[in-house]
Parts: sequence; structure tokens; C-alpha cells
Amino acid sequence: MSIQLGPSKLEQPVILAPMSGITDLPFRRLVRGFGVDFAVSEMIASTGVVSGGRISRERASWAADEGLRVVQLAGCLPEPMAQAARLSQDQGADVIDINMGCPVKKVVGGSAGSALMRDETLALHLIEAVVGAVDIPVTLKMRTGWDHEQRNAPSLARQAQDAGNAMITVHGRTRCQFYDGQADWDFIGSVKRAVDIPVIANGDVVGLEDARNILHRSNADGVMIGRGAFGRPWFPAQVRHYLATGDGLADPDLSAQRDTVITHYRGILDHYGAGRGLRIARKHINRYLERIGAAREERRAVLRQGDSASVVQQLHQLYDQAMARAAA
Repeated sequence: MSIQLGPSKLEQPVILAPMSGITDLPFRRLVRGFGVDFAVSEMIASTGVVSGGRISRERASWAADEGLRVVQLAGCLPEPMAQAARLSQDQGADVIDINMGCPVKKVVGGSAGSALMRDETLALHLIEAVVGAVDIPVTLKMRTGWDHEQRNAPSLARQAQDAGNAMITVHGRTRCQFYDGQADWDFIGSVKRAVDIPVIANGDVVGLEDARNILHRSNADGVMIGRGAFGRPWFPAQVRHYLATGDGLADPDLSAQRDTVITHYRGILDHYGAGRGLRIARKHINRYLERIGAAREERRAVLRQGDSASVVQQLHQLYDQAMARAAA
């Protein structure tokens, strides 16, 4: 099934998932540079959009070359969600994505995210309010349900479709699972069978075969990649190439990976400023260095640095060491 979202027509898209604290503008640009159909913003609180808060403005910032602009909004009240959707459209969003999948206690405790799956009536009112507020496509991201006894994603998906929702993304776990166990790719298929609109499969796609298998078992129309891209911004492009051709692309060599990490680091500093940027970059640098086998103390030594030049110098040293190990 081809997917029409705003100006873009997509065939079996590969999408970068919204991840709070991860998929900010610098990371999305990096992933887009390797190749992905589109990337979703970090989750943005609808109340923050309406009030014009700094964090919400940052999370809604886009680069001119990012392509399709998909803004994910979270909230539990229809009117603030509708207001935030209108403001996002006015600020250039091409698509509004509604978050009904976040399992984090802080979000669920405010009756937002996956907590909405426990109240289909409220969830439907919220979807109707957002769809009615904008002239751009509205999509929905959710889990299979609240817990194993209440896996109501097919029912909610049908209601969302009837309310005018354009696409559904399903993470194959319940809220109560958080990220434990395995994503149920077969259950995503039950959502696909329940609706006529496109369904995107999400959860545990960390290898090329995972992408092929999740699509086969769910019969979904595309795949969304989240944690599999953290520390591997080239991975969605590898998946995209594999699904299109059947050929697996090798990871970039360590020299190219080092250059990518430094580009990402400098992009974070440019976006947030040196002080905040140093702090925000730490989780990314730690993940990159974990993936090349840097020891815990080596990673800590980099993360403790207080100036960017020292960070870059140590990154060069650790990648040089990794290249020497690989050549031995």
C-alpha cells in the first residue's frame, strides 16, 4: 500500500521513531543524511506548545532540508491538543502525530501517552478534536494496549480510522511491558486487519532480518525504527536499502563512524550552545563508544570533559584504538 502523507507519497517507508531526548534536530538531520523516508519529532507536550515554552519550541524546530515535518503531540485534553495541532500547522508541520504509546510514568501519570488506551472514549474525543483542528494529515502511535488483558489496539485503530486518522503506528508491546520481553509482531497484524488505512510496525527492529520479519508477520505497510538507531544513525538507511534490494550494506568503517560522531557532537553544540550541548551530547557519545567496545572508564573520561576540544581529541584517540584492534 502506498502512503500519502501531505506532499509525500511513500512505498513501504522506513521511519525514524520519536524518542524523547534522542530524536532532536541534530540527530534527525544525521539520520536523514544517511537516508530515511521521514523522521518524527520528539514527543512535545501540547500544553507546552500552547504556552510557547522553550523546550517545546526547541523540540518543534526543523531544518530546511529535513523533508516531511511530522510533529508528535502528547496530552490528555482534546482542546489543548487541538490548539497545539493548529499552532504546529501554522509553524510548518506537514503531519500531526498523536502520542498514545509513551509508557513513561510521568506521562502516563498525567493520563497521557499510553494511559489513553484505557479510556477509548476520551482517546476518540482527542483524535476527533485534532483531526477537526487542522487541514494536514493526522496519524496515531500507540501500543497493543495497557496490559495483556486489555490489548485493545484493533478497536481503537478502527475508531481512529473512522474519525479521519490517516495512519496508525503500533509498538508491539503493552504499556505494562515497557520495553521488557519481546514485541508481538503478530498482534500488530490484527491491527492491520482491522483497518483500511496504512499501519506501521514498530518494536525490536535492531537488525536487517528483523525489518523483513516484522513486515512479513504483521503485513504492515512500513517499519518504524527507534532504539535500533540510537548510536547507529546509519541503520535506518541500511534497512531501507535492504527492503528495497535484498542486499545488506555494511556499517560505515570506523574512520567514517568517528567523523559521524564528531559531526553529531558539533551539531549538538551548535543547536543548544556549548554548556547545554556538552550535557545533552553525553548520552549519544556514551552509546557510540559502547558500540565500538570502549571500556567504561574510557567512556567516563570522555564524558567528564568540560570543553569540546578535549572531547573531540579523546574521540579521535578511542576510535584510533578501535581501528588498531580491528586491524590486529
